[in-house]
Amino acid sequence: MSMQVVFLGTAGSIPTVRRALPAVALRRKDELIIFDCGEGVQRQMIKARVGFHKKTKIFITHMHGDHVLGIPGLLQTMSLLNREKKLDIYGPVGINAFIEAIEQTVQFGLTFPILVKEICQEGIVCEEREYSVQTVQADHVVSALTYAFMEKPRPGRFNKERVKNFGIPEGPLWSRLQRGESVNLSDGRTVESIDILGKPRSGRKIVYSGDTRPSEALVKLSKEADLLVHEATLGDELKERAFEDGHSTPSQAAEAAKRAGVKQLILTHISARYKTPDSLLSQARRVFKNVKIAEDFMRIDLPLSDSA
Repeated sequence: MSMQVVFLGTAGSIPTVRRALPAVALRRKDELIIFDCGEGVQRQMIKARVGFHKKTKIFITHMHGDHVLGIPGLLQTMSLLNREKKLDIYGPVGINAFIEAIEQTVQFGLTFPILVKEICQEGIVCEEREYSVQTVQADHVVSALTYAFMEKPRPGRFNKERVKNFGIPEGPLWSRLQRGESVNLSDGRTVESIDILGKPRSGRKIVYSGDTRPSEALVKLSKEADLLVHEATLGDELKERAFEDGHSTPSQAAEAAKRAGVKQLILTHISARYKTPDSLLSQARRVFKNVKIAEDFMRIDLPLSDSA
């Protein structure tokens, strides 16, 4: 099953010629999950060809304008395209009032229902059959969240030789065993899926920091993540300024990735003062090797692992 992260906007605070405002899309099966929603996000979605009619969830980290002001335009575009599917929007306290204000003041006539869920405490905020989304508080100048998308473990690999040894005929019983269910045979025996599949295989984990200073809670949430998307607004030379503004530097993000044991680190939310990201990348790589600087429309494929 393919899963892909698409960077729709990678700038911090103001857009540049090369970078739009923050938005990261996760494509999985027939679903689109968007973290933050900067201005002009619908244009970025069109260019990235991620689609508007899929099952969609939006997770907002905090209520600063560069992270939420893309929502009104996105709602209008979706309505003009006659979207009918429900849209789920998650965010901190204040997101509900913001969406209500849009609906009351912008006359574009929604063609689909919106379900807004304000997050008042840390923990699992979204529970689906195959994955969950967990959040912890970030360390920013306003109330802000960090999100972790976590797939649930999959059943182990199906062993055809083993199932034949049990005398189980190919057909519906095989499907039930593959789904992790036990089956009762005509001779009275019960075969457990673990006897056929072996140990469950781990799912994939992606963490999105939003705006944050270095955070112990983020490190714990990111443990052994396949991908950590972490802000690095200002370079190491502006460490004190970054702290004052509630942001992180490349070395600080890299240190979080190293301590958490993540597989890959992507730095985003890049200040407009940096015409090229070379210096930021060098600073991060002194601490953590597997790191890249996000660019608009960059794609990261995350294949399934067979490890338990």
